[in-house]
Amino acid sequence: MMESGKDNGAEWGNRLGYMILPFHIAMHDDDPLEYVRKATKVARRKKSSMESVFTYWSASMIMKIFGIKAAASLCYGMMRNTTLSFSNMAGPTEQVVFYGHPIVYIAPSVYGHPHALTMHYQSYMNIIKLVLAVEEEQFPDAHELLDDFAVSLKLIREAASGKNT
Repeated sequence: MMESGKDNGAEWGNRLGYMILPFHIAMHDDDPLEYVRKATKVARRKKSSMESVFTYWSASMIMKIFGIKAAASLCYGMMRNTTLSFSNMAGPTEQVVFYGHPIVYIAPSVYGHPHALTMHYQSYMNIIKLVLAVEEEQFPDAHELLDDFAVSLKLIREAASGKNT
């Protein structure tokens, strides 16, 4: 655990870079894993690039040179022109206790983003939770959208387990 006031060389805070990935909506009736393969290929190529490092560095420089308002405007502009945002956080595999109270689940989310859909995948104790933040005007029935995600993930899981056996 990091202790406040100690000079141990570690720094506090988040260092966030991001990657912009294309989002293709398509049904692959013959092979549900085809979409996963294509997305994995693009994501691996992007992770091997310096895109996330560059976005962190450029945002940091804009903040240092022009200030927080310019950095916030840049971030807002990027988010406004994005269809959806997605986060995938690997959590602890064992149960966490906070002041003697066991944590049952972790469900991260955001508020006030300028796009219609945000998806958070959070693993905790080897269970994955999907949290959606949706714009009600764009998605009047968010529960149906969540059910559609569950069906899609089930199809992908069944196809993956069938391929591996």
